[in-house]
Amino acid sequence: MTRFKSTGIIQSITNAVHGLNLAFFSQRNFVIELVIFICVIIAGFLLKFTVTDICILIIMSTIVLICELLNSVIEFTLDSVYRNNYSRLVEMAKDISAGMVLLSCILSFILGTVLFGSYIIK
Repeated sequence: MTRFKSTGIIQSITNAVHGLNLAFFSQRNFVIELVIFICVIIAGFLLKFTVTDICILIIMSTIVLICELLNSVIEFTLDSVYRNNYSRLVEMAKDISAGMVLLSCILSFILGTVLFGSYIIK
């Protein structure tokens, strides 16, 4: 058994909440995306979106947040392994990871524009 093995479900949940707190207090982009997520959901309710449309907004917004968390994990891991030394491969991995976040944001924006546009036009 390693020292990182969870002792139970409560400890696992505690560790997960701690991880989200770390992301919230150390990752500016995560906070920005979380605020946008909340605003989009509120706007969806104010425009009386259907349940299906609200679910689509929640799923797409959550995908953006998950990509941001994955990007942070990749960056922290690579910085740790390479001890913050420059490596062209690390730079490429970080850029691709950031591209993942950008792609999810662009797709969410397009989907949001289509959904909100259809309700605003009504």
